[in-house]
Amino acid sequence: MRLGLALGYWGRGPAADHVSRALEAERLGYHSVWTAESWGSDAFTPLTWIAARTSRIGLGTAVAQMAARSPTTTAMHALTLDHLSGGRLMLGLGLSGPQVVEGWYGRPFPASPLTATREYVDVVRQVLRREAPVALDGRFHPLPYPGPDGTGLGKTLKPITHPLRADLPILLGAEGPKNVAQTTRIADGWLPLYWAPTRPEVYGPALAEVSEGFLVAPMAQVRVCDDVPQGLLPVKAMLGFYIGGMGHTARNFHADLMARMGYEEEARRIQRLFLEGRREEAVRAVPDAFADEISLVGPRERIAERLELWRKSPVTDLLALDPDPHTLRVLAELNA
Repeated sequence: MRLGLALGYWGRGPAADHVSRALEAERLGYHSVWTAESWGSDAFTPLTWIAARTSRIGLGTAVAQMAARSPTTTAMHALTLDHLSGGRLMLGLGLSGPQVVEGWYGRPFPASPLTATREYVDVVRQVLRREAPVALDGRFHPLPYPGPDGTGLGKTLKPITHPLRADLPILLGAEGPKNVAQTTRIADGWLPLYWAPTRPEVYGPALAEVSEGFLVAPMAQVRVCDDVPQGLLPVKAMLGFYIGGMGHTARNFHADLMARMGYEEEARRIQRLFLEGRREEAVRAVPDAFADEISLVGPRERIAERLELWRKSPVTDLLALDPDPHTLRVLAELNA
């Protein structure tokens, strides 16, 4: 199992230590470093900044939001950064949810998310292969644009720049069983949001049939500390925000996943409290048991023991989410 450093997205402003932590992760032998986006900083610019200051570590987006860019635009970002980094990019994509897609990007959330994702990946792969002008008779991402409000003058094009790698890895963030199953068929890897190493069946049977080399790269908060309940508080804060604030009460993929993992009543309570403005109560309502099974928190010996569960699972890459320097080093030692 390889290790990655997941830096997430910025909060109020740029994180001053992201480059230094990426350099330390590279020195410690981590395989990759990942950046993200929601509705603030973007995923590609910080990753490019890190790429310019590192030399070996892999570079991943976890995740770049599909609604933020047309698939050809995303492919342009990917092929550009892959060239500049000497072939180190892994392109992680995610659909996001209706609140972000419609509220932030001003686009309709696709009526068929599976079809929209499949078309998006198809176009990106066409650009990277550069075998012919890019064309797709698609429902969501047709090329050339056929709409009645267009000019009808659209032309199929190949990228001017020759991509460095036609097989640049594409990973998808997917949560529902059907989405995970499609991911195993059309992508090179999967980026689970919540991963419980003892319960892979939650995500459906698709993982039992993946081809060799398929990447399973969940993000998990890792924290070396003596007090487990105290160490779980940042995990619970993240869960409270995602489950309570990252979706509508009628459609919240994160809450739905928590419910499938056996915490339906708790998920709905967290949503209700968060949406009522009782955010501290929402965080406290996150069960310690749930936060614990999707993270690695506690003394070194406890993390070492639990790390074996991750190694025995289908996970190929453990992406440690924003660990402190001590934890970053200990995790590298334990996984050596």
